[in-house]
Amino acid sequence: MADALREIVDAVLANPGLRAKAEIALVGEALGATDWLGGPGDDGAVVRAGGATVVACGEALFPPFVAADPHGAGFAAVLTNVNDLAAMGAEPLGIVDTVIGTEDVARAALEGMREAARLYDVPILGGHLTVHDGAPAISAFGVGSAPAPLSVTRAEPGQSLVVAAALEGEMRPDFPFFPAFRARGPRCAGDVRLFAALARDGLCVAAKDISMAGLVGSLAMLLEYRRLGVTVDLDAVPEPPGVPLVRWLNCFPSFGFLLCVPAGREDECLAAFGARDLAAAVVGTLDGSGQLALRRGVQVEPVLRLDEFRVTGLPRADRPG
Repeated sequence: MADALREIVDAVLANPGLRAKAEIALVGEALGATDWLGGPGDDGAVVRAGGATVVACGEALFPPFVAADPHGAGFAAVLTNVNDLAAMGAEPLGIVDTVIGTEDVARAALEGMREAARLYDVPILGGHLTVHDGAPAISAFGVGSAPAPLSVTRAEPGQSLVVAAALEGEMRPDFPFFPAFRARGPRCAGDVRLFAALARDGLCVAAKDISMAGLVGSLAMLLEYRRLGVTVDLDAVPEPPGVPLVRWLNCFPSFGFLLCVPAGREDECLAAFGARDLAAAVVGTLDGSGQLALRRGVQVEPVLRLDEFRVTGLPRADRPG
């Protein structure tokens, strides 16, 4: 079992999605340190607007993905923004997009966006379209309402780490993506809006959607701001049947989130997911060690230390990068 656990650690550290996050340090080098809540830093930026609290976020799709599957890229442009808004405790208000490509590519991308917008009940507000024969590009930007925003800046030792996921579906064979939205259908809109309710009720204070960095890489991003630590009990992680654990830990689930839950509120938080037929479990407790580790049975393997490993490298305004 020790060798198998070490192989999992090696695999998550080799995940190109995790390694790519280090490139985000360029943003801090150019723009300087921030508080992470107002951005850049968290999944979205919290902005006060006329007495209301809104979250703004954005996503640029990988150009080879756009060229190979413009419809899927259009869908993903909406999905990633909706997930980022959810991770900030925001209800989505709308999506703005930019599309560049041939007419066929642009049409397929916009149709993918339309499909996702209907599924998640979020309007496409507008954007920009350039039709040309060069390399295609898609970006999208989301805005949401967040009266009680979630933020990694509120993660603290003693909070429980919860993993929540939709487990219906099958792993995409050509890409590390686990789509559950077809199986969940119209439930998707309510799924992503659950986080605003959890935030309002104090059942969650911080969250992170599981992205291309995988579960462990996304967790490293959650821990990075305060350089916290946690040992993840892999035996407790919800996982879909028929998918090897190492693949599940290194994929991008269409609905997969990490949550920081105040001690004593775990049962209420898990019940909220259970009521929607979503899987959720406590997998660890945050601590001040700065070490992210994995456990299977009695075996424990360290993955990384936040004081040594650069995740995004974004500097905090109150701490040198």
